[in-house]
Amino acid sequence: MADLAKLPVTVITGFLGSGKTTLVRNLMQNPGGKRLAIVVNEFGDVGVDGEILKSCAIPDCPAENIMELANGCICCTVADDFIPTIEALMALEPRPDHILIETSGLALPKPLLKAFDWPDIRSKITVDGVIALADAEAVAAGRFATNVAAVDAQRAADDSLDHETPLSEVFEDQISCADIVLLTKPDLAGPEGVAKAKEIVLAEAPRPLPVVEVAEGVVDPRVILGLEAAAEDDMDARPSHHDGHHDHEHDDFESIVVDTPELADPSELVTAIEKLANENNILRVKGYAAVAGKPMRLLVQAVGARVRHQFDRPWKPEEGRQGRIVVIAEHDDIKTDVIRAALGAQVEAAE
Repeated sequence: MADLAKLPVTVITGFLGSGKTTLVRNLMQNPGGKRLAIVVNEFGDVGVDGEILKSCAIPDCPAENIMELANGCICCTVADDFIPTIEALMALEPRPDHILIETSGLALPKPLLKAFDWPDIRSKITVDGVIALADAEAVAAGRFATNVAAVDAQRAADDSLDHETPLSEVFEDQISCADIVLLTKPDLAGPEGVAKAKEIVLAEAPRPLPVVEVAEGVVDPRVILGLEAAAEDDMDARPSHHDGHHDHEHDDFESIVVDTPELADPSELVTAIEKLANENNILRVKGYAAVAGKPMRLLVQAVGARVRHQFDRPWKPEEGRQGRIVVIAEHDDIKTDVIRAALGAQVEAAE
């Protein structure tokens, strides 16, 4: 019977700032006739991505179909967070036709796939496919490794050692687990950059994979939904650096939350973020700020030193025009005093 059919789930993974939220937003607006539900998992407790998506809610994907799991990797909190969330979405009336899971940029996809083997949900859902997004410009430049030249020099000196950085392992695990790879921001990479990024992706893939260029998250939903990959039954074809581990940690990365004062001009924050990223290996910055004389909230997103910002919505009375920014980096690159000085703000650790 149709009502007993397994509910398809698409896992959307990808490097920090690769455009996952933009892709999901476009799928919400062009779902190919499907009623969608969405799970957003963020690293850090400021729910920027989830709030962006809820602001784009439409009848076929209302706000109640969008759930956030912040402050923890969903593959590490299966029983407490992930399973109850999936069960809540399956219980919605009307029932969703398809669930999208937007993982955090630091998530390892294979442990998440293993969660779909839990008895409570295995008979009810199937992983339709794993979509990996890769920022073409960043991949072509090798920015998923802390210092590519140093890694290459070490590898040449001693082939027996594993010189991969934690960040490159995340990238490789995401590509290895994928059923299709979307190369995003091709306009910034240019034809040569796109070609190089595609070469890198295909070299990392354990099996032939389709690689598709996508600008601004616009892709025909038929390309990435309805793959029927049943990824939960295809684990051996998706090798991981963490195979054989009973669990995994995210101690290589850290995020802190920055409470920012009201700005006189958005360029102040943009300049500060650019300088901070260039001098301190900051991976990702996202959040919002208040600008003097402006009733709208300023949404800020940055990958490395590349900063984008826009006014997204009016401030709510209870928010008090308080800016909050999440800064993410590898553990050794998080310097609280430096970040506080750069952004002129108070800083607290994001547990």
